[in-house]
Amino acid sequence: MKVMLLFPPHWTPAMPHLALPTLTAFLRERGVEVVQRDLNLEVFEALLTRRHLEQSIARLGEGQRTGSGSRVGPASAPPERVDWAVSRGSEVAARIDNAVSVIRSPAFLDGPRGVQALLTIAEALEIASLPFYPASLELTRYVPPVAVDSSRALLQAVRQPRLNMFRDLFDALVMPDIAREQPGVVGISICTMDQMLAGMTLAHLIKERGLSCHVTVGGPHITMLREQIPRVRALFDVMDSAIVFDGAEPLLRLAEAVEGGRGLCAVPNLIYRDGARVHVNPVKTYAPEPAPAPDFDGLPLGQYLVPCPVLPLATSRGCYHGRCAFCNVGYGAPVGYHRFPTEAVVEQMLALHRRYGVRHIFFADEVIAPHTLRELSETLEGLGSPLHWCGCARLERALTGELLSRMAAGGCRMLLFGLESASRPIVQRMGKGTTPEEASRVLRESAQAGIWNHVFFFFGFPGETLDEAQETVNFVFANRDAIHSASPGAFLLERYAPVHRSPASFGVTRIIDIPGRDLAIHFDYEVAAGMGEDMAELVVQRLLDVLPVKELGHCYVSDAHRFTYASDLYERRQPMPVWLASGARREEDSFGG
Repeated sequence: MKVMLLFPPHWTPAMPHLALPTLTAFLRERGVEVVQRDLNLEVFEALLTRRHLEQSIARLGEGQRTGSGSRVGPASAPPERVDWAVSRGSEVAARIDNAVSVIRSPAFLDGPRGVQALLTIAEALEIASLPFYPASLELTRYVPPVAVDSSRALLQAVRQPRLNMFRDLFDALVMPDIAREQPGVVGISICTMDQMLAGMTLAHLIKERGLSCHVTVGGPHITMLREQIPRVRALFDVMDSAIVFDGAEPLLRLAEAVEGGRGLCAVPNLIYRDGARVHVNPVKTYAPEPAPAPDFDGLPLGQYLVPCPVLPLATSRGCYHGRCAFCNVGYGAPVGYHRFPTEAVVEQMLALHRRYGVRHIFFADEVIAPHTLRELSETLEGLGSPLHWCGCARLERALTGELLSRMAAGGCRMLLFGLESASRPIVQRMGKGTTPEEASRVLRESAQAGIWNHVFFFFGFPGETLDEAQETVNFVFANRDAIHSASPGAFLLERYAPVHRSPASFGVTRIIDIPGRDLAIHFDYEVAAGMGEDMAELVVQRLLDVLPVKELGHCYVSDAHRFTYASDLYERRQPMPVWLASGARREEDSFGG
C-alpha cells in the first residue's frame, strides 16, 4: 500500500509543519510506503518566479483591455493596483529570483538587502493574487475569495478556476504525480481555516480527474468540524472520508482497509459516506507512546523561505495548564497532558541535526513545562549546546531567573509567552493562573539571560472595560525593555473553547450564528458589559498606529524569522532590539506579520 500525504497552502513557507513528518515517520516505521509533499512551499515556489509573474501581468493587462464587470478577478480589483502591476510588474519580476535567493541565505539578516528582498516578495505575491481578487496570498496569511466556512460557497469555489488560484497550480504541480504514483490513499492535512479552500480543491481535483484512490482529510481544523461534517453530505462529493483527533493509527487502519478491500466500519475516528448514509465511527483515544523522530525525507528543506533551515519538534502533547477560558485545546474533548521523556526529545534533536544538518529547532508544543525546560537545557549544555531552540512558555513562578539563564546556556534563543492581559480581574476570569507581577519578572529575567521574548496579548475578553485594556497597554510600555516582539489582537470566540461552551458564565449574552456559515469555527457575539468586538478591534488598531517604524522589520515576518534573527544576534553578542523602540520597521508594515 502506498500513501501520499499532502500539505496544502496556507502556512508560512519558512519551515515545514510538523503534521506530515510525524505521520510519515509513524507509517514508514510500520512498513507503509509514503510520499509526502509540502504543497504550501511548492505553491510559493511556483508563484515566486519571473515566468509566473509575467503570466499574471499579461492576464491583468488582458483584463484591463476587455473588462467583464465580474465581481472577482482583474475587472474587480482596485484599478490603481492593476495599473501598478501592469506598468511596474516587470520590474518586480526581474528582481524576484534574487529576492528569493536572499531570503534563503544569511544575507537576509542584512538590513537593506533583507528589506528589499521582502518588499519584492510582497509585491510579487500581490501581482500573483490580483487575477483572483479579492483573494490575496501573503507570506503570513491567505484571504480567500469566498467565505470558506460556508460549505455552499466553498464547494462552488473549488470548481471555479476564475475564483481559485490553486486549481491550475495543483494541476501542474501534483496531479500528474498522483496519477503516476497511484497511491491507494491520499491524505490531506488541513490544520487551519486558511487551508480549507486549497485542501478541498486538491480533493476535488483528484475526484474530477477520476484517479482511483481514497481521499481522506484530517488535522485540527477537521477535528473542530467533526459535528458539522456529517451534516454536510455534499462534502463527500469531493472527498471519501475525514479523520478526526489522533490521526496516525486511524490512517494506518484506513490504508489497511482500503488495500484489503474491506469496509471502513472498523476504522476508528473516521467519518465517511457509504451510499446515501454518512457514518461516524467511534473515536478512540490513543495513549502516547515513544514515537520515532519526525521524518522529513522527501521535503526540500533547503528551499524554505528562511535564512537557515528551521525544523519543528515537540516535547509534549496537550497543555499542562489547560484551563484558559479562551483556548480550545483538546477541541472540546477531555484531553490529558503527556510529556515526552527529555532524553528522547534530545535524541530526536540530535538525530535531526545529524540527518539534515539543521541547527535550529522550533518546539511546536502548546507550552513547554518548566521541568522539561530545565532537563532539556542541562542536557544540551552538557553536550556543548550544539543546537538553538525556541518554544512557548508560561509567565509563571517556576520560570526563575536561574532557570532562564540555564536555558540560554543550553541553546534557548527565543520564548513565546501568552500574556493575554495585564489586568488582574481579567486574568482571573480567563483562568490564566498568572499575575502581572510574575509576568513582569519573568520577562525581565528572560531578557537579562539573553533570550528574545515574544509576547501575545489581546483585548476584548468578555467583560473587559477600556480601563482594564489600558492596564495591558501600560504593562507593555512599562516592560518595553524586555519585550522584543509582540502580537496584539482582539479576542476571538472559537468553537469548543470554554467561553463558547458556557457563554453565560463569561457574560456572553448571545453567540451569533450567521445563516449559511455551516462550517464556522469562529463566532460573533454580544456581551452584557464591557467592550464589544468592534471596540476591541479599534483598541488594537490604535495601539498599532502608535508603534514605531522598524528598519529591520523583515526579520519579524514569522516566528521562524524572529528565531533565526535572535540566534544570529546572540551568536554575534549583539543586543536584542526592543519592540517599542524605533530603529526597526514594525512587522505590521508591508509584510503582514
